[in-house]
Amino acid sequence: MRHNLFSFLAALFVCGLSLTSCQKTDEDLNNIALELCQYIPDHQLLEQSRDYMTSDFYAVLDTMFNLPEHEAMDHEWLYYFVTGNGGTIPDFSVDTVQLRDETHALALLTVRQMWEDSTYTDEDDFEEHRLYMEKVGGKWLISDFDELKQDCIEGIAKWRKEEALRQAISTYLVKEVGPHYLQGELCIPLIMLLTTEEDSQTEARVYGDFWVFNYNLAGDTLKTVSGGNHPGCMTVAKVGDKLQVTAFEQTADGSGYQASAKRIFGKHYDSFQLMHSCDDVREAVRAEQLRQYIQQNDLPVKYYQDYGWDAVELL
Repeated sequence: MRHNLFSFLAALFVCGLSLTSCQKTDEDLNNIALELCQYIPDHQLLEQSRDYMTSDFYAVLDTMFNLPEHEAMDHEWLYYFVTGNGGTIPDFSVDTVQLRDETHALALLTVRQMWEDSTYTDEDDFEEHRLYMEKVGGKWLISDFDELKQDCIEGIAKWRKEEALRQAISTYLVKEVGPHYLQGELCIPLIMLLTTEEDSQTEARVYGDFWVFNYNLAGDTLKTVSGGNHPGCMTVAKVGDKLQVTAFEQTADGSGYQASAKRIFGKHYDSFQLMHSCDDVREAVRAEQLRQYIQQNDLPVKYYQDYGWDAVELL
């Protein structure tokens, strides 16, 4: 009887230690998760975040944050995925941490939006998020956040595919369309893609608003020599190991414009008209694409200027 009592007390003592240990582990993981929240990207990816993320997660975020934007706010979903664009600060709290195995855990978070004076935007305004953690070299790191890693991988693949399309279109505009205008030192197209419809794995129809501009370089300014607009649909196909424009159906000039635009763009006509008619958006995209061209070709350019207009600053 005494032996059984001793065994029972020993077992109870071990259970108590185990429970205390579990509670301490939960508490430690909660604190670690809360600390890691400081390195979740919001509008920017902090350089110091590298030390608090798995190498593969940091790599896809770094790539995504540094992709050039062809259109205004191309990657808005990434920049604003925690606080939005309202000037608030995310205030994180950890609800629970689920230990999945020895090296993986999932923290369920609540995020409230806080103003700079530490007041909240709305007492009932909060979001739920998921912080994935992985233990690497004895240290817990962020391995994913709300499945953002997969979104980034898909975003990068989409960008690379679109970049190949743009390169094929740009080459076509420079070689086939640009020479029909008064020549300048540089031919730099403006490409505004509306939509792409894939007919097969090797061919696609690309609808867009395409422009050609020929420039002369005068000091730090690109001065427009000539240019024109060529909306329409390009057929882009894989020829060998590269994409090439194999056909281009463009809108007619003058009185035939509207009828041809409706025929070519079909169900996309209204969207095309919205894009085509907004001068401010077009000039914003033009400036962004000129910046990319300048950076890629290491040109000492700070402005571009159309004839009769003021110079527009690029940098």
